[in-house]
Amino acid sequence: MSCDRIDEAIAAFPIEEDANGVVSEKRPYGSGHINDTFRLCCKRPDQKEKYFILQRINHDIFKNLPHLMENVVHVTEYLRKMIISQGGDPDRETLNVVKTRDGADYFRDSDGNYWRVFPFIERSLCLDMVETKEDFYDSAVAFGNFQKMLADFPVETLHETILNFHNTPVRFQDFKKAIQNGDRKRAELAAKEIEFALAREQDTAVLTDLLAEGKLPLRVTHNDTKLNNILFDADTREALCIIDLDTIMPGLSLYDFGDSIRFGANTGAEDETDLDKVTLDLDLFEAFTRGYLKGCAGSLTETEVRMLPMGAKLMTYECGIRFLGDFLTGDHYFKIHRENHNLDRARTQFKLVADMEEKWNEMAAIVERASAQ
Repeated sequence: MSCDRIDEAIAAFPIEEDANGVVSEKRPYGSGHINDTFRLCCKRPDQKEKYFILQRINHDIFKNLPHLMENVVHVTEYLRKMIISQGGDPDRETLNVVKTRDGADYFRDSDGNYWRVFPFIERSLCLDMVETKEDFYDSAVAFGNFQKMLADFPVETLHETILNFHNTPVRFQDFKKAIQNGDRKRAELAAKEIEFALAREQDTAVLTDLLAEGKLPLRVTHNDTKLNNILFDADTREALCIIDLDTIMPGLSLYDFGDSIRFGANTGAEDETDLDKVTLDLDLFEAFTRGYLKGCAGSLTETEVRMLPMGAKLMTYECGIRFLGDFLTGDHYFKIHRENHNLDRARTQFKLVADMEEKWNEMAAIVERASAQ
Protein backbone atom coordinates (compact mmCIF):
# COMPACT_ATOMS: atom_id res chain seq x y z
CA MET A 1 0.00 0.00 0.00
CA SER A 2 1.25 3.47 -0.86
CA CYS A 3 2.66 5.30 2.14
CA ASP A 4 1.44 8.50 0.52
CA ARG A 5 -2.15 7.36 1.02
CA ILE A 6 -1.46 6.62 4.67
CA ASP A 7 -0.10 10.12 5.10
CA GLU A 8 -3.13 11.51 3.30
CA ALA A 9 -5.39 9.64 5.72
CA ILE A 10 -3.44 10.78 8.77
CA ALA A 11 -3.73 14.38 7.63
CA ALA A 12 -7.52 14.06 7.41
CA PHE A 13 -7.85 13.51 11.17
CA PRO A 14 -6.88 15.93 14.01
CA ILE A 15 -4.55 13.30 15.45
CA GLU A 16 -1.59 15.52 16.15
CA GLU A 17 -3.77 18.18 17.73
CA ASP A 18 -5.47 15.61 19.97
CA ALA A 19 -2.10 14.18 20.97
CA ASN A 20 -0.36 17.56 21.22
CA GLY A 21 2.46 15.96 19.31
CA VAL A 22 3.78 14.85 15.95
CA VAL A 23 3.22 11.46 14.28
CA SER A 24 6.67 9.94 14.55
CA GLU A 25 5.93 6.33 13.65
CA LYS A 26 3.39 4.31 11.69
CA ARG A 27 3.63 0.55 11.49
CA PRO A 28 1.35 -2.41 10.67
CA TYR A 29 -0.46 -3.73 13.70
CA GLY A 30 -2.42 -6.85 14.64
CA SER A 31 -3.27 -10.06 12.77
CA GLY A 32 -6.67 -9.37 11.23
CA HIS A 33 -7.69 -11.10 7.99
CA ILE A 34 -9.74 -8.29 6.44
CA ASN A 35 -8.69 -4.68 7.13
CA ASP A 36 -5.23 -3.08 7.04
CA THR A 37 -4.38 -1.77 10.50
CA PHE A 38 -1.61 0.57 11.60
CA ARG A 39 -0.54 1.89 14.98
CA LEU A 40 0.46 5.54 14.97
CA CYS A 41 2.82 6.95 17.57
CA CYS A 42 2.64 10.67 18.35
CA LYS A 43 5.67 12.12 20.09
CA ARG A 44 4.92 15.02 22.41
CA PRO A 45 7.28 17.91 23.24
CA ASP A 46 7.88 16.31 26.66
CA GLN A 47 8.91 13.10 24.82
CA LYS A 48 5.85 11.23 26.08
CA GLU A 49 3.97 9.22 23.46
CA LYS A 50 0.30 8.84 22.56
CA TYR A 51 -0.95 6.15 20.21
CA PHE A 52 -3.81 5.81 17.73
CA ILE A 53 -5.14 3.00 15.56
CA LEU A 54 -5.56 3.84 11.87
CA GLN A 55 -7.45 1.35 9.70
CA ARG A 56 -8.07 1.08 6.00
CA ILE A 57 -11.47 -0.60 5.80
CA ASN A 58 -11.72 -3.29 3.14
CA HIS A 59 -14.48 -1.95 0.91
CA ASP A 60 -14.30 -5.03 -1.30
CA ILE A 61 -15.74 -6.93 1.68
CA PHE A 62 -17.81 -4.16 3.23
CA LYS A 63 -19.72 -2.68 0.33
CA ASN A 64 -21.57 0.06 2.20
CA LEU A 65 -19.12 2.00 4.36
CA PRO A 66 -21.61 4.65 5.50
CA HIS A 67 -23.89 1.94 6.91
CA LEU A 68 -20.99 0.11 8.53
CA MET A 69 -19.68 3.22 10.26
CA GLU A 70 -23.18 4.29 11.27
CA ASN A 71 -23.56 0.96 13.08
CA VAL A 72 -20.17 1.30 14.76
CA VAL A 73 -20.79 4.88 15.89
CA HIS A 74 -24.30 4.25 17.18
CA VAL A 75 -23.29 1.15 19.13
CA THR A 76 -20.11 2.65 20.62
CA GLU A 77 -21.91 5.85 21.64
CA TYR A 78 -24.64 3.75 23.26
CA LEU A 79 -22.06 1.61 25.06
CA ARG A 80 -20.22 4.72 26.21
CA LYS A 81 -23.38 5.98 27.91
CA MET A 82 -24.03 2.56 29.47
CA ILE A 83 -20.47 2.32 30.78
CA ILE A 84 -20.63 5.80 32.30
CA SER A 85 -23.96 4.95 33.97
CA GLN A 86 -22.32 1.86 35.51
CA GLY A 87 -19.34 3.82 36.80
CA GLY A 88 -16.86 2.40 34.28
CA ASP A 89 -14.17 4.02 32.15
CA PRO A 90 -15.62 4.75 28.69
CA ASP A 91 -12.20 5.61 27.27
CA ARG A 92 -10.93 2.09 27.96
CA GLU A 93 -14.01 -0.11 27.97
CA THR A 94 -15.29 0.68 24.49
CA LEU A 95 -13.88 1.86 21.19
CA ASN A 96 -14.30 5.56 20.45
CA VAL A 97 -14.39 6.84 16.88
CA VAL A 98 -12.20 9.87 16.11
CA LYS A 99 -13.96 12.28 13.77
CA THR A 100 -12.21 13.72 10.72
CA ARG A 101 -11.37 17.40 10.53
CA ASP A 102 -14.67 17.78 8.67
CA GLY A 103 -16.63 16.02 11.42
CA ALA A 104 -17.15 12.77 9.49
CA ASP A 105 -16.79 9.27 10.92
CA TYR A 106 -14.37 8.14 8.20
CA PHE A 107 -12.18 9.51 5.40
CA ARG A 108 -12.11 8.56 1.71
CA ASP A 109 -8.71 9.11 0.10
CA SER A 110 -7.89 10.05 -3.49
CA ASP A 111 -7.65 6.36 -4.49
CA GLY A 112 -11.10 5.63 -3.06
CA ASN A 113 -9.86 3.87 0.08
CA TYR A 114 -11.78 4.35 3.34
CA TRP A 115 -10.01 5.10 6.62
CA ARG A 116 -10.96 5.52 10.27
CA VAL A 117 -9.18 6.24 13.53
CA PHE A 118 -9.60 5.11 17.14
CA PRO A 119 -7.56 6.18 20.16
CA PHE A 120 -5.25 3.29 21.03
CA ILE A 121 -6.20 1.69 24.35
CA GLU A 122 -2.90 1.62 26.17
CA ARG A 123 -1.84 -0.92 28.80
CA SER A 124 -3.91 -3.53 27.03
CA LEU A 125 -3.08 -6.82 25.36
CA CYS A 126 -4.69 -9.11 22.83
CA LEU A 127 -4.56 -12.91 22.95
CA ASP A 128 -4.50 -14.96 19.74
CA MET A 129 -5.07 -18.19 21.65
CA VAL A 130 -6.43 -19.11 25.07
CA GLU A 131 -3.53 -19.16 27.52
CA THR A 132 -5.46 -19.88 30.73
CA LYS A 133 -8.96 -21.01 31.57
CA GLU A 134 -9.39 -17.78 33.54
CA ASP A 135 -8.69 -15.71 30.41
CA PHE A 136 -11.39 -17.58 28.52
CA TYR A 137 -13.86 -17.26 31.37
CA ASP A 138 -13.20 -13.50 31.57
CA SER A 139 -13.69 -13.17 27.81
CA ALA A 140 -17.02 -14.98 28.15
CA VAL A 141 -18.18 -12.61 30.87
CA ALA A 142 -17.17 -9.70 28.63
CA PHE A 143 -19.08 -10.97 25.60
CA GLY A 144 -22.06 -11.83 27.78
CA ASN A 145 -22.00 -8.38 29.35
CA PHE A 146 -21.72 -6.88 25.86
CA GLN A 147 -24.91 -8.75 24.98
CA LYS A 148 -26.63 -7.62 28.17
CA MET A 149 -25.66 -3.94 27.76
CA LEU A 150 -27.12 -3.94 24.26
CA ALA A 151 -30.29 -5.82 25.22
CA ASP A 152 -32.40 -2.66 24.96
CA PHE A 153 -30.60 -1.18 21.95
CA PRO A 154 -33.11 -0.68 19.08
CA VAL A 155 -31.91 -3.57 16.92
CA GLU A 156 -34.13 -2.48 14.04
CA THR A 157 -31.97 0.64 13.56
CA LEU A 158 -28.89 -1.40 12.67
CA HIS A 159 -27.93 -2.07 9.06
CA GLU A 160 -27.07 -5.55 7.82
CA THR A 161 -23.62 -4.62 6.54
CA ILE A 162 -22.87 -8.07 5.12
CA LEU A 163 -26.04 -9.66 3.86
CA ASN A 164 -26.72 -13.09 5.42
CA PHE A 165 -23.40 -13.02 7.28
CA HIS A 166 -24.34 -15.84 9.67
CA ASN A 167 -27.26 -17.22 7.69
CA THR A 168 -25.96 -20.77 7.52
CA PRO A 169 -28.44 -22.05 4.88
CA VAL A 170 -27.40 -19.21 2.55
CA ARG A 171 -23.73 -19.86 3.30
CA PHE A 172 -24.33 -23.50 2.40
CA GLN A 173 -25.84 -22.55 -0.95
CA ASP A 174 -22.83 -20.29 -1.59
CA PHE A 175 -20.59 -23.23 -0.75
CA LYS A 176 -22.36 -25.48 -3.27
CA LYS A 177 -21.87 -22.78 -5.92
CA ALA A 178 -18.18 -22.69 -5.03
CA ILE A 179 -18.00 -26.45 -5.65
CA GLN A 180 -19.66 -26.03 -9.04
CA ASN A 181 -17.69 -22.98 -10.16
CA GLY A 182 -14.37 -23.45 -8.41
CA ASP A 183 -11.07 -24.91 -9.50
CA ARG A 184 -11.33 -28.62 -10.38
CA LYS A 185 -7.89 -29.54 -9.09
CA ARG A 186 -8.56 -27.81 -5.80
CA ALA A 187 -11.89 -29.65 -5.52
CA GLU A 188 -10.10 -32.97 -5.99
CA LEU A 189 -7.62 -32.06 -3.28
CA ALA A 190 -10.50 -31.18 -0.92
CA ALA A 191 -12.76 -34.11 -1.81
CA LYS A 192 -13.02 -35.46 1.74
CA GLU A 193 -13.76 -32.02 3.18
CA ILE A 194 -16.45 -31.39 0.55
CA GLU A 195 -18.07 -34.74 1.39
CA PHE A 196 -17.99 -33.91 5.11
CA ALA A 197 -19.67 -30.55 4.56
CA LEU A 198 -22.38 -31.82 2.23
CA ALA A 199 -23.32 -34.60 4.66
CA ARG A 200 -24.44 -32.02 7.25
CA GLU A 201 -26.85 -30.00 5.15
CA GLN A 202 -29.76 -30.96 7.41
CA ASP A 203 -28.23 -29.00 10.31
CA THR A 204 -27.80 -25.73 8.47
CA ALA A 205 -31.33 -24.32 8.99
CA VAL A 206 -31.86 -25.27 12.65
CA LEU A 207 -31.27 -21.79 14.08
CA THR A 208 -32.75 -19.77 11.22
CA ASP A 209 -35.93 -21.87 11.40
CA LEU A 210 -36.26 -21.15 15.13
CA LEU A 211 -35.79 -17.43 14.42
CA ALA A 212 -38.45 -17.51 11.69
CA GLU A 213 -40.83 -19.30 14.07
CA GLY A 214 -40.32 -16.62 16.74
CA LYS A 215 -38.63 -19.07 19.11
CA LEU A 216 -35.32 -17.19 19.11
CA PRO A 217 -35.13 -13.38 19.53
CA LEU A 218 -33.27 -11.10 17.17
CA ARG A 219 -30.53 -9.26 19.06
CA VAL A 220 -27.61 -6.91 18.54
CA THR A 221 -24.68 -9.23 17.99
CA HIS A 222 -20.97 -8.82 17.37
CA ASN A 223 -20.89 -11.75 14.95
CA ASP A 224 -17.12 -12.30 15.16
CA THR A 225 -16.44 -13.11 18.80
CA LYS A 226 -12.98 -14.59 18.60
CA LEU A 227 -10.79 -14.25 21.67
CA ASN A 228 -8.52 -11.84 19.78
CA ASN A 229 -11.41 -9.41 19.43
CA ILE A 230 -11.16 -8.62 23.14
CA LEU A 231 -8.58 -6.39 24.74
CA PHE A 232 -7.39 -7.45 28.19
CA ASP A 233 -6.03 -5.08 30.80
CA ALA A 234 -2.27 -5.62 30.83
CA ASP A 235 -2.06 -4.97 34.57
CA THR A 236 -5.06 -6.87 35.94
CA ARG A 237 -5.47 -9.41 33.08
CA GLU A 238 -9.23 -8.75 33.15
CA ALA A 239 -11.24 -8.50 29.93
CA LEU A 240 -11.47 -4.82 29.10
CA CYS A 241 -12.94 -3.91 25.73
CA ILE A 242 -14.69 -5.57 22.77
CA ILE A 243 -13.07 -4.56 19.48
CA ASP A 244 -13.49 -5.19 15.72
CA LEU A 245 -17.08 -4.01 15.45
CA ASP A 246 -17.43 -4.11 11.66
CA THR A 247 -19.87 -7.00 11.82
CA ILE A 248 -22.16 -5.49 14.47
CA MET A 249 -25.57 -6.37 13.07
CA PRO A 250 -28.92 -7.88 13.99
CA GLY A 251 -28.36 -11.55 14.74
CA LEU A 252 -28.61 -14.34 17.29
CA SER A 253 -26.85 -14.58 20.63
CA LEU A 254 -25.96 -18.13 19.60
CA TYR A 255 -23.76 -16.74 16.83
CA ASP A 256 -21.62 -14.88 19.34
CA PHE A 257 -21.43 -17.78 21.77
CA GLY A 258 -20.70 -20.28 19.02
CA ASP A 259 -17.92 -18.33 17.37
CA SER A 260 -16.16 -17.89 20.69
CA ILE A 261 -16.22 -21.64 21.30
CA ARG A 262 -15.08 -22.33 17.75
CA PHE A 263 -12.03 -20.17 18.19
CA GLY A 264 -11.21 -20.38 21.88
CA ALA A 265 -12.09 -23.92 23.01
CA ASN A 266 -10.14 -25.49 20.15
CA THR A 267 -6.97 -27.16 21.46
CA GLY A 268 -5.24 -26.31 18.17
CA ALA A 269 -4.74 -23.13 16.18
CA GLU A 270 -7.39 -22.01 13.69
CA ASP A 271 -5.12 -23.12 10.85
CA GLU A 272 -3.43 -26.08 12.56
CA THR A 273 -2.04 -28.58 10.07
CA ASP A 274 -1.66 -31.43 12.60
CA LEU A 275 -5.31 -32.39 13.11
CA ASP A 276 -4.42 -34.67 16.02
CA LYS A 277 -3.97 -31.45 17.99
CA VAL A 278 -7.53 -30.28 17.22
CA THR A 279 -10.22 -31.17 19.76
CA LEU A 280 -12.93 -29.43 21.77
CA ASP A 281 -11.58 -28.73 25.25
CA LEU A 282 -14.58 -29.45 27.48
CA ASP A 283 -13.03 -27.64 30.44
CA LEU A 284 -12.76 -24.50 28.31
CA PHE A 285 -16.27 -25.05 26.95
CA GLU A 286 -17.57 -25.19 30.49
CA ALA A 287 -15.59 -22.12 31.56
CA PHE A 288 -16.91 -20.07 28.66
CA THR A 289 -20.48 -21.27 29.14
CA ARG A 290 -20.43 -20.29 32.80
CA GLY A 291 -18.85 -16.93 32.03
CA TYR A 292 -21.18 -16.12 29.16
CA LEU A 293 -24.30 -16.90 31.16
CA LYS A 294 -22.95 -14.86 34.06
CA GLY A 295 -22.28 -11.89 31.78
CA CYS A 296 -25.72 -12.16 30.17
CA ALA A 297 -27.19 -12.07 33.69
CA GLY A 298 -30.47 -13.78 32.85
CA SER A 299 -31.10 -11.85 29.63
CA LEU A 300 -31.18 -14.98 27.46
CA THR A 301 -34.34 -17.02 26.89
CA GLU A 302 -34.65 -20.67 27.84
CA THR A 303 -34.44 -21.69 24.17
CA GLU A 304 -31.29 -19.61 23.63
CA VAL A 305 -29.61 -21.34 26.54
CA ARG A 306 -30.68 -24.81 25.44
CA MET A 307 -29.39 -24.23 21.90
CA LEU A 308 -25.90 -23.07 22.94
CA PRO A 309 -24.22 -26.33 21.81
CA MET A 310 -25.87 -26.01 18.40
CA GLY A 311 -24.58 -22.46 18.17
CA ALA A 312 -21.05 -23.76 18.75
CA LYS A 313 -21.38 -26.52 16.17
CA LEU A 314 -23.02 -24.42 13.46
CA MET A 315 -20.64 -21.49 13.75
CA THR A 316 -17.70 -23.88 13.47
CA TYR A 317 -19.26 -25.67 10.52
CA GLU A 318 -20.20 -22.40 8.82
CA CYS A 319 -16.69 -21.04 9.18
CA GLY A 320 -15.37 -24.28 7.72
CA ILE A 321 -17.50 -24.07 4.58
CA ARG A 322 -16.54 -20.39 4.17
CA PHE A 323 -12.83 -21.25 4.34
CA LEU A 324 -13.33 -24.18 1.99
CA GLY A 325 -15.45 -22.21 -0.46
CA ASP A 326 -12.82 -19.47 -0.57
CA PHE A 327 -10.12 -22.08 -1.20
CA LEU A 328 -12.09 -23.58 -4.08
CA THR A 329 -12.63 -20.22 -5.76
CA GLY A 330 -9.11 -18.83 -5.46
CA ASP A 331 -8.64 -17.36 -1.96
CA HIS A 332 -10.24 -13.97 -2.60
CA TYR A 333 -11.82 -13.32 0.81
CA PHE A 334 -9.50 -14.47 3.59
CA LYS A 335 -5.87 -13.44 3.56
CA ILE A 336 -3.56 -16.42 3.12
CA HIS A 337 0.09 -16.78 4.11
CA ARG A 338 0.95 -20.13 2.55
CA GLU A 339 -0.23 -22.55 -0.11
CA ASN A 340 -3.54 -24.26 0.77
CA HIS A 341 -3.92 -22.05 3.83
CA ASN A 342 -7.71 -21.84 3.57
CA LEU A 343 -7.94 -25.60 3.07
CA ASP A 344 -5.94 -26.09 6.27
CA ARG A 345 -8.35 -23.75 8.04
CA ALA A 346 -11.36 -25.67 6.74
CA ARG A 347 -9.90 -29.01 7.83
CA THR A 348 -9.38 -27.64 11.34
CA GLN A 349 -13.00 -26.47 11.57
CA PHE A 350 -14.38 -29.77 10.35
CA LYS A 351 -12.22 -31.77 12.76
CA LEU A 352 -13.62 -29.63 15.56
CA VAL A 353 -17.20 -30.18 14.35
CA ALA A 354 -16.64 -33.93 14.36
CA ASP A 355 -15.27 -33.79 17.89
CA MET A 356 -18.27 -31.75 19.06
CA GLU A 357 -20.58 -34.38 17.63
CA GLU A 358 -18.77 -37.05 19.65
CA LYS A 359 -19.03 -34.92 22.82
CA TRP A 360 -22.58 -33.67 22.23
CA ASN A 361 -24.17 -35.16 25.36
CA GLU A 362 -21.36 -33.80 27.52
CA MET A 363 -21.80 -30.33 26.02
CA ALA A 364 -25.53 -30.39 26.70
CA ALA A 365 -24.95 -31.50 30.30
CA ILE A 366 -22.45 -28.68 30.85
CA VAL A 367 -24.97 -26.10 29.60
CA GLU A 368 -27.67 -27.54 31.84
CA ARG A 369 -25.43 -27.37 34.91
CA ALA A 370 -24.23 -23.84 34.14
CA SER A 371 -27.74 -22.53 33.58
CA ALA A 372 -28.87 -23.95 36.92
CA GLN A 373 -26.20 -22.08 38.90
